[in-house]
Amino acid sequence: MLTDVTAVIDAETFERPIYAGNAIATVKDTESKKIITVRTTAFDAAPAEGGAASIEQVSVGEDADAGKSKFVGEELAKSDRPELTAAEIVVSGGRALASGENFTKYIEPLADKLGAAMGASRAAVDAGYVPNDLQVGQTGKIVAPNLYIAAGISGAIQHLAGMKDSKVIVAINNDPEAPISQVADYFLEGDIFTVLPELTSKL
Repeated sequence: MLTDVTAVIDAETFERPIYAGNAIATVKDTESKKIITVRTTAFDAAPAEGGAASIEQVSVGEDADAGKSKFVGEELAKSDRPELTAAEIVVSGGRALASGENFTKYIEPLADKLGAAMGASRAAVDAGYVPNDLQVGQTGKIVAPNLYIAAGISGAIQHLAGMKDSKVIVAINNDPEAPISQVADYFLEGDIFTVLPELTSKL
């Protein structure tokens, strides 16, 4: 089993990040059948047409269902915004926003102006400001949009692992020493509650 593969060197050799993306492991797998998951942001999208694979029907037998589980239903989150992992632009907010209401007041208008997906740091999700399907990071969603705007996010290693492959990173923070400044292409030192409405109004 190989997880989170970011590069294929040959039919048996692969690369995958370890230590929250701070190191890259080169892994060799000589098994005839391999189970692999890939980091989608590391590869170009596959062609929508062409290509083929054989499909084999496998019988699991009559005793496969022990009767200990049942499907109850599903609830799918619906949004007019782009899906987080497929969006060209992502606007994320951190714990500095201090409430879910402030996400609605400051982050959503900017995301809507840009046609962007909305994201959040783990700290913001853990604080209950937004649902966990918006979490960007090592234990959330890995994104690599053309533009990533991080508002009020200090840049913990867990968060950086989920967005540092973005093409352009813009960080807005009142702390010039915040770790996210090390990966940001543009860093704006300022109060997010002042900067965000001004930025939104000028777009």
